[in-house]
Amino acid sequence: MMQTSIQAVSTLIALLLPLLAFSVPVVPGGVYLWPIPEGASQVSFQNKPVMRVADAALIGIPISQATGAAALNYRLGSQQLSHEFIVMDKAYTEQHITLTNKAMVNPPPASLDRIREESVRQRALYNTFADPVDLGAGFKMPLHGITTSLYGHRRFFNGEPRSPHSGLDIAADRGTIVRAAGNATITLADNLYFNGNTLFLDHGQGLITMYCHLSELLVDVGDSIIQGQEIGKVGATGRATGPHLHWSVSLNGNRVDPELFMQALNAQTVDTAADPN
Repeated sequence: MMQTSIQAVSTLIALLLPLLAFSVPVVPGGVYLWPIPEGASQVSFQNKPVMRVADAALIGIPISQATGAAALNYRLGSQQLSHEFIVMDKAYTEQHITLTNKAMVNPPPASLDRIREESVRQRALYNTFADPVDLGAGFKMPLHGITTSLYGHRRFFNGEPRSPHSGLDIAADRGTIVRAAGNATITLADNLYFNGNTLFLDHGQGLITMYCHLSELLVDVGDSIIQGQEIGKVGATGRATGPHLHWSVSLNGNRVDPELFMQALNAQTVDTAADPN
């Protein structure tokens, strides 16, 4: 009886450890870390496969997610099951930005086809679910600078409302080196209308990071990148008021708060001490 009780407690502790390590409330634009039951497979959220690290699933929650109950699906043996969790409310602040280049607020008709084509390309990359990549060292910030805009700001350009801010803006001197947050493959290296010189890094299992407004790209599509590798330089290309890096994290097709994602991922990994920057 005593041995059975000890085994039960050990099992409970094993299930709770990831949650104790990452106890941030689940919010729109956040990440839900779920200990996967033994033998479970095919975990999905909103009909998309999700990332698995060790024995936990990392689920990206869209910023448009309604508060209250949400559910993910999984298979256990021959059963198709669901797991319900609660999404808490979060009030994101507003940010008002004045742009002198009016074409970056309301693009001219001649640019609309280009913008639409770039949007289609980016959506396709965000929805890619590639093979797992070694992320045992967790994620590291790609740039040390001054954070000038947080994830989730409700943005207004010249008084006109636009989509919420999808990442972090980190200001630094033009030409400052930007490094890869984790091991990845380059899937986009191009100049985009709004984003300027842009890189997409595919870290496997639906985890994509984007680096925008760069002055220079130091890698090409298809390159295999290791964590901390130099991939670009800070600039002010595209829709930017000054030199900075816009860095976004997409998980299972949803842009999420990079800081919350790093907390969740690093809670599941052990080698987070060495910083290549």
